Amino acid sequence: MNTEEVNPHLTAKIVVSYVRHHRLVPDQLADLISSVHRAIGQVGQPPEPEEVLTPAVSVRRSVHRDYVVCLDCGYRGKTLTRHIATRHGLSGDEYRQRWGLRSNHPLTAPAYSEHRSTMAKALGFGRKSTTEVDPAPTPAANPKARRTPRSRPASKSEGVATETAARPTPASKRRSRARVASPSG
Repeated sequence: MNTEEVNPHLTAKIVVSYVRHHRLVPDQLADLISSVHRAIGQVGQPPEPEEVLTPAVSVRRSVHRDYVVCLDCGYRGKTLTRHIATRHGLSGDEYRQRWGLRSNHPLTAPAYSEHRSTMAKALGFGRKSTTEVDPAPTPAANPKARRTPRSRPASKSEGVATETAARPTPASKRRSRARVASPSG
């Protein structure tokens, strides 16, 4: 159907029924009328064929050990997730769907993934603690146990360390070891 053959009354009826149920700014009314008129004119016509995408490199050549290549523009990088989000406005899943890739197609270079994995394992990420924390000994169990002063490591400024240790602390900063007797006991 050609747009010249479209009955303007049909376009008006559709626009009126739409405006009854929706709020529009006056500027949008002209766009609505023209889009409805175009849509009615395209009824019965075959849809326009979608643009065939040609990748910058073949899918097989897009994943290398040290880098991955963007199929849209040929960008080489260790990871593509940020690139395709900022440059092409796509998420990883949308990118894979656009090019017909499997859901497990890597967007990160395999060597980079291995490096990050070994670094995380070395730092102990992703594991639960294997050592149990021993409960602190109660003072009632060993009443004569006292803290022993630790020896300080030798340093270049040994004279400064002994000087500060020899200075007495002001009385206001000292902690009192005396306990206050509770009224109930």
